[in-house]
Amino acid sequence: MIAIVTGASSGMGSEMVKLMIRTKVTLDEIWILGRRKERLISMQKRFPGTRFRLVPIDLTVREEMESFGRLLEQEKPEVRIFVHAAGFGIMGRIDEIPVEEMEEMVDTNVKSCVSLTSYILPYMAEGGQMIYFASSAAFLPQPGFAVYAASKAFVLSYVRALRAECSHRDLRITAVCPGAVNTEFFNRAAADRPLPAYKRMVMAEADAVVKKAWKDNNKNREISVYSLPMKLFRIAAKIIPHTCFLRFMGH
Repeated sequence: MIAIVTGASSGMGSEMVKLMIRTKVTLDEIWILGRRKERLISMQKRFPGTRFRLVPIDLTVREEMESFGRLLEQEKPEVRIFVHAAGFGIMGRIDEIPVEEMEEMVDTNVKSCVSLTSYILPYMAEGGQMIYFASSAAFLPQPGFAVYAASKAFVLSYVRALRAECSHRDLRITAVCPGAVNTEFFNRAAADRPLPAYKRMVMAEADAVVKKAWKDNNKNREISVYSLPMKLFRIAAKIIPHTCFLRFMGH
């Protein structure tokens, strides 16, 4: 029985691995996937009592993704937990961000979500858990964060459909939609510009978001939203026409 965690080298993925170890989830092995091998090695050293399989992988490279698919075919593991926490965003207007970086966002946030799910789903155990980190940015389009918000809207839509398709299986599937979280995410997202004040005001800690996500997934909730401001934002995004938000946010 194993867990597979993407984005495990930092941020939400790293916190999710720590939570599983701390709560003593029954697992034979945790497969940790990340681009930075040295970070994966560091995590392995921090928890010598836990059996890890380190899978250095660039989720934007098709050959590496296909290699991971072949690894699953060879090992045929029983997957108890799958966490997709890999992802990044870059703030800026569409005409300001290099097209290569926008394509990388789509590959990391969207394509890897689809590919990994397709690879892993046949091996999910009865009673298994699937947790996908989307974002509150998924609730409406965001000028100045357009590609990232659109990619997370895809993840949210995809996960909701996945739940419906897997309703005959005993799987708990949750999309996690936090607001701004205090991780390395904004080192790249807002590298060349100040972080908007409203994001700083609602900044959450990663471990708290992960705890809420874990709790909600255990209750088989479709969506996990951390903090009252983000819950209110979700309601507002349902009620208020998006054109009103866009008129304000577009300036």
